[in-house]
Amino acid sequence: MSIHTAYVNAIRAAQHFIYIENQYFIGSSFDWDSNKDIGANNLVPIEIALKIATKIKVNQRFSAYIVLPMWPEGKPTGHIAQRILYWQNKTMQMMYEIIYRALKEVGLDDVYEPQDYLVFFCLGNREASDSPSASSTADSPQEQARKNRRFMVYVHSKGMIVDDEYVIIGSANINQRSMEGTRDTEIAMGAYQPQYTWANKISAPRGQVYGYRMSLWAEHIGAIEEDFNRPESIECMRRVRHLGEHNWGQ
Repeated sequence: MSIHTAYVNAIRAAQHFIYIENQYFIGSSFDWDSNKDIGANNLVPIEIALKIATKIKVNQRFSAYIVLPMWPEGKPTGHIAQRILYWQNKTMQMMYEIIYRALKEVGLDDVYEPQDYLVFFCLGNREASDSPSASSTADSPQEQARKNRRFMVYVHSKGMIVDDEYVIIGSANINQRSMEGTRDTEIAMGAYQPQYTWANKISAPRGQVYGYRMSLWAEHIGAIEEDFNRPESIECMRRVRHLGEHNWGQ
C-alpha cells in the first residue's frame, strides 16, 4: 500500500479528529479556484475537508489540527518560498470553502466558522527579554529578530494521528513530490494498539498513540489541560486556537 493510500484510508476511517505535523501541505489542486493544472493532485487536503463537511451535515463534531513551518526552508522572501506559500494558501482556501459551504447548507454558518473545525498552526520560540545582542547593526535581520524575541521552529516531522488510535510516521511530505509514489523514495509506517481503539472501548483510547499526541501538545503548548483529552470537541479546538492567537499577538 502506498503512503498516499495509507493517508487517504486513515482520513476516511477517522471519526473524531486528525492531528498532522508536516513540512509542507499542498494538494488537491484540481479543486482550487485557480492554478488547477499545476499537478498537485494528491487527495489528502480534500479528503480532510470532505470528512469535516460530512460530519457537519450529520451534526457530529470533528476537528483537524495541522502544524506547519511558518515558511519553507530558504529565504522566506525568495521566489521558491513564496511560490510554496502561495500554493499552500490555495490548498487552505479550498478546504475552508468546502467547510463553509457545508455550514451554510445546514444553516450553521452564523453559529460556527470553518476555523471551529480546521486550524493551521506554526511553532516558535521566544527568548528572554534580557538576552544580550550579538549584532551591532540595528537594521540587520538578526537584530530585528532579537527585538521581537520570537524565532520560528522549523517543523520537519511528517506524521498524522487519527482518533488517538492510529498513527502514521515517515519521510513523506504532504505534497505531490512525496505522495505521487514515482518520484522521491519515501518510507512510512502505520501503527495502532488493538486493545486501545474506539471499537474496543466505551470511551476514547488511552494507549501509546494518545500518549504520543499529548506529549507533542505538552511540548508545543507548554501545558496539559483537561480539554486536550477531547480534541474533537469545540471547547478543545477553541482553546487551542485561543492559545495560538494569544501567542501570535504577543
